[in-house]
Amino acid sequence: MSFHLELVYLSGFFEILLGFMLLFNKYRTIAAKGIILLLIVVFPANIYLAQSTLAQSLLEITKETAIIRLPFQAVFLLFAYWFTKK
Repeated sequence: MSFHLELVYLSGFFEILLGFMLLFNKYRTIAAKGIILLLIVVFPANIYLAQSTLAQSLLEITKETAIIRLPFQAVFLLFAYWFTKK
């Protein structure tokens, strides 16, 4: 049994929730740590996207676009890490 679509929706839910939590000083550090964890967890899916022509065609993106997206994960990780510092 495959839960790919459910995992996409679940990760999207947490992206929105954690992003919203960044707006509040009280929750900013925990939200940033959650975003860091989420970015690490979904990174293998981004690598798969860069390697899979089927996944690229389903999302209607090119291989080059999928590859260009990969380094942005590091930028987003650093940005989230910045929010963990007071």
